[in-house]
Amino acid sequence: MSDTRRRVKVYTLNEDRQWDDRGTGHVSSTFVERLKGISLLVRAESDGSLLLESKISPNTAYQKQQDTLIVWSEADNYDLALSFQEKAGCDEIWEKICQVQGKDPALDITQDPIDESEEERFEEIPETSHLVELPPCELSRLEEIADLVTSVLSSPIRREKLALALMSEGYIKKLLGLFRVCEDLDNREGLHHLYEIVRGVLFLNKAALFEVMFSDDCIMDVVGCLEYDPALVQPKRHREFLTKTAKFKEVIPITDSELRQKIHQTYRVQYIQDIILPTPSVFEENFLSTLTSFIFFNKVEIVSMLQEDEKFLTEVFAQLTDEATEDGKRRELVNFVKEFCAFSQTLQPQNRDAFFKTLANLGILPALEIVMGMDDLQVRAAATDIFSYLVEFSPSMVREFVMQEPQQTDDDVLLINVVIKQMICDSDPELGGAVQLMGLLRTLIDPENMLASTNKTEKTEFLSFFYKYCMHVLTAPLLANTAHDKNSKDLQEGSAKINPVCPDNFQTAQLLALILELLTFCVEHHTYHIKTYIMNKDLLRRVLVLMNSKHTFLALCALRFMRRIIGLKDEYYNRYIIKGNLFEPVINALLDNGTRYNLLNSAIIELFEFIKVEDVKSLIAHIVDNFYKALESIEYVQTFKGLKGRYEQEKDRQSQRLSRYRRDARSMDEDEELWFNDDDDDDDGEAVEKSRMEDDFSDSYGKYIEAKKGAANGANGANNNGKAAVIPPASPALTPNNSSTSSVKTVALPATPVVKTALVGLVDYPDDEDEEEEEEEEEEEQSPRKRPRLSS
Repeated sequence: MSDTRRRVKVYTLNEDRQWDDRGTGHVSSTFVERLKGISLLVRAESDGSLLLESKISPNTAYQKQQDTLIVWSEADNYDLALSFQEKAGCDEIWEKICQVQGKDPALDITQDPIDESEEERFEEIPETSHLVELPPCELSRLEEIADLVTSVLSSPIRREKLALALMSEGYIKKLLGLFRVCEDLDNREGLHHLYEIVRGVLFLNKAALFEVMFSDDCIMDVVGCLEYDPALVQPKRHREFLTKTAKFKEVIPITDSELRQKIHQTYRVQYIQDIILPTPSVFEENFLSTLTSFIFFNKVEIVSMLQEDEKFLTEVFAQLTDEATEDGKRRELVNFVKEFCAFSQTLQPQNRDAFFKTLANLGILPALEIVMGMDDLQVRAAATDIFSYLVEFSPSMVREFVMQEPQQTDDDVLLINVVIKQMICDSDPELGGAVQLMGLLRTLIDPENMLASTNKTEKTEFLSFFYKYCMHVLTAPLLANTAHDKNSKDLQEGSAKINPVCPDNFQTAQLLALILELLTFCVEHHTYHIKTYIMNKDLLRRVLVLMNSKHTFLALCALRFMRRIIGLKDEYYNRYIIKGNLFEPVINALLDNGTRYNLLNSAIIELFEFIKVEDVKSLIAHIVDNFYKALESIEYVQTFKGLKGRYEQEKDRQSQRLSRYRRDARSMDEDEELWFNDDDDDDDGEAVEKSRMEDDFSDSYGKYIEAKKGAANGANGANNNGKAAVIPPASPALTPNNSSTSSVKTVALPATPVVKTALVGLVDYPDDEDEEEEEEEEEEEQSPRKRPRLSS
């Protein structure tokens, strides 16, 4: 395969003249635009990241060694090496390098060494070009063998050669034979040397050696060698644990012998890596990468083999859901499925998809619904882990199952309600399980992972389902622990503060904090559904009871819930808060906190600062009108003075707007009053001036009456606004700034009976019949100046 042929390790020479392993990947030669030339690229096999990008320079001396190694120098004191898994891959890249430099691929070096230092540098690795000669496998030579194995670990090239030598001569089995001899003779010195040898062989990091060492007939002897660590006074008893203590449980008999052998091997190798071998140092962290890969691929193979055995999995789920299954058996079945799901995490994404779809088809979710409601804590914990794997894999799959459940009268049987109740009833003092379940619930109700493209109605349908059937279960502990404050909304401002019974139990407080965290998430992401729920249940009032809790973290959770609501700047919420006087518990908490400078103090002030900065007018007016006297003494921040300032500014704006509105509407009254006053005071004045004023008023008044008649007729027609719009702008009752308001008033008046009382602020006139009579009288000799004022 080309992947295997191109598989390489990248090494760099450090300051101590030792080769450092930079990682394993796959090499290619391609043109790189940025470097403007053919370059060597190595991408890591683990994550595809770039391990090496090196332009093939015409003047760089490349050296081919031992058929699988290419070495060169990038710059002063920076040497690089590529160690190929296969000779064919090395030859292929070597030919490309020679092609770029115009050299003969038959040569082992592309440039002649220029100076002695380079010669020395390249001579360092060729020392190991010959095969490593292993001493005879005898008891008397164990110390020599141990020294050899330990000495090669610092050199990648010598490690490669030693691994080849160990494989070619069947050396491993001979060493393990010596182990049995040493143990029979109780030869502690020999056993200590064998520990160093076997540990060193593992650090050679060679899969071919692992295949031999971890075979059925060798692995227990390997474990035995690793028991005799020279640093320990007494050897460990790992073999005793693996053979007697650790029991392999077949919940359903496994008929495939190869599968059974693979499971045994994987468990033992994992034990060697996790328990026996010491944690590798920084310099040894890459030595066991192949061991990790060995375990990884074993797990993949196990999952694949189990998944293909349909009879086995079908039997597992049949027994899991069978009421007749004994509790002990069911516990083993659940633990098996949990382990099975854990192994599946090693699969590639497409294979993992197929794996979980297989589980879904076999009925994993109905089975979980049964076992999560059981009393056995171990079973519930394992079922929770399985559920978490499913939710992380596909929240939509879980949601689809939940909504397809038959809607029985008892909501307790619903899977989500079972999860919520398990969260509420978690017996762990630290609520570890509840925290995990809360995270899963959040994932399920998160609209961000509801795929609109797949199912456009998923979000609406699921949230409607959740709020109808599940939300009351989630909020039940919250409502139960705040029930004593039902009548607090009837308290008058300044009355004695009621301290309802708040949960003083730390575990209950933690649970309520988790529920509040989830509700706060809902406020942010479920605008419509949660708003309706909060209004119907008066939920915010109940939550704010927790501001009295002695647990500050719970009071902060309650405050955070209110802060998210206010942060939406939704007037429906604002009116709800104002109507319920829901700032009172927050302000009481601030005042009770006194001069302490703590998180609660800062969080409450930040709430009011937000209202001030965002200029939420309705809340500002409510706070200043009701609570400013209690808050005005707080001067270490300017927040409350700022709220008062905003309030005053808005009040001034309203006053100016009202006065301008009134002035515009009453302008005709004022003109008439001035005219009458002038008429009374200046009866003996100049006739010319009086005549001019009479003519002006007569003209204006006549136009206004015509406009009123037009508006009255228009009220019975189809286009009120059109009729109102013909009122001449010269009329004192209409100004360009207030034309819409005046037109509305003008149109609306004739449609209703008018009470003849003095009107304040707006000009008003009797109905159209009176106006028509007045117009007929106006044709007679009565002068406009002598006509009495309407509604005066």
